[in-house]
Amino acid sequence: MKYYAIIVAGGSGNRMQTETPKQFLLLKNLPVLMHTIKAFAQSDTQPKILLVLNKEQQGYWKRLCEEFNFRIPHQVIDGGAERFYSVKNAINSINEESFVAIHDAVRPLVSKKLIDGCFKEAELHGNVIAAVQSSDSVRMFKDDKTSALKRNEIFLVQTPQTFSLKILKEAYRQDYSVSFTDDASVVEAIGEAIHILEGERNNIKITYPVDLELAELLLKR
Repeated sequence: MKYYAIIVAGGSGNRMQTETPKQFLLLKNLPVLMHTIKAFAQSDTQPKILLVLNKEQQGYWKRLCEEFNFRIPHQVIDGGAERFYSVKNAINSINEESFVAIHDAVRPLVSKKLIDGCFKEAELHGNVIAAVQSSDSVRMFKDDKTSALKRNEIFLVQTPQTFSLKILKEAYRQDYSVSFTDDASVVEAIGEAIHILEGERNNIKITYPVDLELAELLLKR
């Protein structure tokens, strides 16, 4: 069986209060994105790595690879206007029977154990997503009212989200919808039940400045 990892790096630096897209910010003297690619390259599954990047950022990425002597093999795929189209471009470049893990470029602390576990579970069930149970109380706001939800029924979704290529090809033939917030929601829309594998608290997404500080601390540990 063949394995692929699609690393989606389409984010901007807006919420980081910086002009530099967050996937290129330095984390322990290495761009965030390089940590993410290294995680997949060091897994037992050894997937072929597809990096989805906006055309305007590809030259900058190439210069970063030269500056940091980054030699991990990966194929760069053109990003789209929405994450949906970015992932679709990558999926369309794969033509052999395989399992595909889709991962946020700005989740650089994903472990080898979680990556390999997701591939194994996807082989068993056809798909699996990493998610953690909410440790906070959760309320829903609707029609100007709030109501408590059962915390043990709430899961916070992470990546990798891993699927058979066959399922992904079918799912991404759909027209884009604003309700597609992640790959699992795209796949669910064709009637597939989504399976969950326990994620990791350390598998944080770099979105705000405090996230970068936390990632630095976790790496030191």
